[in-house]
Amino acid sequence: MSAAPVPGIVAHRGHSLEYPENTLAAVRAAIDAGIRHIEIDVQMSADRVPVLFHDRRLERLCGVGGSVHELTVRELASLRVVDRARLGERGTAEPIATLAELVDVLARHPDVTAFLEIKRGAIDAYDVDAVYTAVWEAIREQRRQCVLISFSLDFLAHARARRPDQPIALVVDRWQELERPAARALRAEYVFCDLEGLPPSGALVAPHEATLVVYEVADPDVARALAARGVHYVETFACAEMRRALRPAPGV
Repeated sequence: MSAAPVPGIVAHRGHSLEYPENTLAAVRAAIDAGIRHIEIDVQMSADRVPVLFHDRRLERLCGVGGSVHELTVRELASLRVVDRARLGERGTAEPIATLAELVDVLARHPDVTAFLEIKRGAIDAYDVDAVYTAVWEAIREQRRQCVLISFSLDFLAHARARRPDQPIALVVDRWQELERPAARALRAEYVFCDLEGLPPSGALVAPHEATLVVYEVADPDVARALAARGVHYVETFACAEMRRALRPAPGV
């Protein structure tokens, strides 16, 4: 009897169950835990440097007012990401890192793939080409380890047109969004879909048989059920814990 399918794991913002999200500490911890696919969010500083950050604004994670794109990269580097709401007192204070610093980590781990989510906040603050150009310059040397992902069809279409061989991924809230002509035209290599937006049953096959990633998945039983429906990867904040739960028992 064949074993039940087990999905791969994508670390959501790094190992963010234990470390402040989108920090180099979270990335390194995910890699140390054996995770080889990591999702990281990218915003832009006032001087158009790509930085690792999820929110448009700084209040939730840094405890100060203002938006990411209103501060220079030097000013952002002086702030610390804490995430007390989720990590409590065990959370460490970590600096906001640049995309270039993440690329340096990737260079030391050539078997790791980074899914770089280009946030709408960055695209709204600047034009699509400016964001794409800044991101491309940062990842150029490790581009084969990077996948550009976004909710923005405009950004992904621009990325596809500029460099057709660079992998891209479309992120959607609802499975039905994949049927939009503009979404199908991307021919994305990956699709990320919210768990809550999936059809309740049946096989899941993304357009053009793209590799399918479902987020946010915290329950190993749900992960196994998704794999049985055709999901290739689950994205989770608890990446190390999910890996341990899905690992076959000795002798199996």
